[in-house]
Formats: sequence, C-alpha cells, structure tokens
Amino acid sequence: QVHLMESGGGSVQAGGSLRLSCVYSGYTSRPNCMAWFRQALGKEREGVAHLYTGSLRTEYGDSVKGRFTISQDNAKKTVYLQMNSLKPGDTAMYYCAADKYCSATVGGSSLRPLPYYDWGQGTQVTVSS
Repeated sequence: QVHLMESGGGSVQAGGSLRLSCVYSGYTSRPNCMAWFRQALGKEREGVAHLYTGSLRTEYGDSVKGRFTISQDNAKKTVYLQMNSLKPGDTAMYYCAADKYCSATVGGSSLRPLPYYDWGQGTQVTVSS
C-alpha cells in the first residue's frame, strides 16, 4: 500500500521561508512524477510544483515561480518544497502527490489535481503579514 507523509508546515511571517518534506513508501520503484498542491480555505486545490523524477524537469504555478523550488533525495525517498519569500496568499494546506506513470501530464498541464495522483494527508502552512 502506497503512503505519502508530509511534514515541515507551520506558521511564518511574510517574507520568511519553510521547507516541506514528503516521504513516500510502498512503491515498487520510484514514482516517475511527484508534485505539490495546495488548497486554501474555500478554494479549489491548485498545483504548485511538479517534478519529473528521472529528467528532473520541473513546472511551477505562476504564483510561486521564482520563490518555490521542488527537489528530491532518492536515497531518502523524499521530495522537498523549498518556499521562500512567503506571502499571506500562500496560506493553505499543502499536499504531496505521486504519479507513478506521469499519467496526469498527458493532454495538458502537469499541475492539474487529477485522480491519477496518490495523495498525502497534507501539512498546514500559515503566513501572517
């Protein structure tokens, strides 16, 4: 059974930084795509960052480009989201997602929260002004 566990969320003032971690398990081999999504209260889930774990190609949502960075540590089966220059608008529950075969990338943006993803439980990020 696959499992994803996020950590690293918390409360921070605007302009600060946080690093989220996601440890995945239960896969027979490394998922070919990993991503971070977020969902603010009363809003739809939106894609934040996407990583092809083989080629290391990345894609970012427009609102986080230049501020967030997705990366991985294969030995630790961990994916990270480094978040810098945080803004109150970044406040949300952040979810890690794994797409074993990159099925969610077919036919459009890789940042769509499609059912192909396996999801973690989320970690809350709160940014105060």
